[in-house]
Amino acid sequence: MSELVEIVDSLENKVSKLLHKMELLHQVNTKLKEEIGLLQEENRLREEALGEWEEKYNSLKMANTMLGSNTSKTEAKLKINTLIRELDVCIAKLAD
Repeated sequence: MSELVEIVDSLENKVSKLLHKMELLHQVNTKLKEEIGLLQEENRLREEALGEWEEKYNSLKMANTMLGSNTSKTEAKLKINTLIRELDVCIAKLAD
C-alpha cells in the first residue's frame, strides 16, 4: 500500500511540475505574441515612411528634370508625354 501512495505522490509531483512549466510557457508565449504585434506595427510604420520617402524622391527627381537637368531630359520628355496621354484619356472619357 505504501508503494501505491509513493507512486501517486510521484505522479502528483510530476503533474504539478508539468503544470508549472506549462504556465511559464504560456506566459512566454503571450509575451512573444505581444512582441510580434509591436514589431509588425513598427514594420508597417517603416514601410509607410519608406513609401513617403520614395514619393518625395520621385517628386524631387521629376522637379529636377523639369528644371532642365541635362542628365535626364529624355526622361522628362517621356514623363510629359505620359502625362499628356493620361490627360487625353481623361478628356475623351469626359466627352463621352
